[in-house]
Amino acid sequence: MNKIVFTEEFCQPENLHPFTLTRQIQDIRVGILTIREKWEKILGLPSYDRKEDDYKDLDRSVDIAKFIGDDGCFMIHGNLLPTQKIVKAIHKLKPGEFISVNGTAGVVFCITKKEVEELHKIKISRAVSLNEPVRIIRFPWELFQLNDWALRQDFELLTRKRKSQPVSKTNKVINRSGLFIEKGAKVEYSILNASTGPVYIGRNAEVMEGCMIRGPFSLGENSCLKAGTKAYGATTIGPDSMVGGEIKNSIIFGNSNKAHDGYLGDSVIGEWCNLGAGTTNSNLKNNASPVSIWTPNGQMEAGIKCGVMMGDYSKTAINTAINTGTVIGVCCNVFGSGLTPKYIPNFSWGSEGIKRYDFKKALLDIEEWKKFKSGNINDNEKSILKYIYKNY
Repeated sequence: MNKIVFTEEFCQPENLHPFTLTRQIQDIRVGILTIREKWEKILGLPSYDRKEDDYKDLDRSVDIAKFIGDDGCFMIHGNLLPTQKIVKAIHKLKPGEFISVNGTAGVVFCITKKEVEELHKIKISRAVSLNEPVRIIRFPWELFQLNDWALRQDFELLTRKRKSQPVSKTNKVINRSGLFIEKGAKVEYSILNASTGPVYIGRNAEVMEGCMIRGPFSLGENSCLKAGTKAYGATTIGPDSMVGGEIKNSIIFGNSNKAHDGYLGDSVIGEWCNLGAGTTNSNLKNNASPVSIWTPNGQMEAGIKCGVMMGDYSKTAINTAINTGTVIGVCCNVFGSGLTPKYIPNFSWGSEGIKRYDFKKALLDIEEWKKFKSGNINDNEKSILKYIYKNY
């Protein structure tokens, strides 16, 4: 097998709203890496996406029947997180076999041309049962709930048999063996506590003076922790992001800013987002009862702690107070007095008597924000956003 083909079939990507509106499940970040990056690195293979006949079929999408080639592929569910036991089982698969975990339907398939009978029909002959804990992402709050585990797995994957860059003597480090600093990173006059989990500082990232970091924690490539930031595990800050204030048990996918004071906890923030100065979210109800959160299939309980799930391209005004268990859709401009509503639909303008964002203005605002972050909006993004605007 010389490639991976991810599939969303049977993964119910709609349950991971708003993050799967703008990306495939496998491009969600949990731990240090995205799910795609984990599999590519651990199997040492390039990856593609199975065509699902929807608006997210883009450059990387392929028809397996036409694409499979002589060497075949591993077809993997996009919401499955790799473990050493699953990977070991994959390496033993023969053509026509698939992995069933704890008696579930197949999650990994070994396919060659012989198994492809028709364009949308694949013949599988034998199940290989694997009995072990499985990590499958089904709902958005599971991202921060699994982030501690995923950070530790990715840290081991990325740092195995590698040597960290030296840490400056201006820093206070607890458990130096759990700290890894990539080339070009700057870390000065900060406290790095890896006794509670690993701390990973990505290439060309910067930890400004006075930061307090408690692992597990990762700071992505070219990202910055502003002076005096308090970061508690398990927290992931993706690439090209800027974070300040207080953050705990949260994931920022990348290219987003939380540059000022304010609290972010038990939350997931998409790409190209901006939290205005003083923006703070609640992650715990006053009576400590389970948090109910909006999903496309109705309200669901997400556990005792749950903050905000914010889709790509969304932003908040200064001093925004985000309610417990809030879902903010794609490309929203959130402002208004008091606590936000618990659900803010895609392309919303404001949060009190919500109005619809003008699509042309939304694209213009995204373009300006991406220029600010040294990027540009591309045709694929415009196509996806136009579909979401018309259909969601």
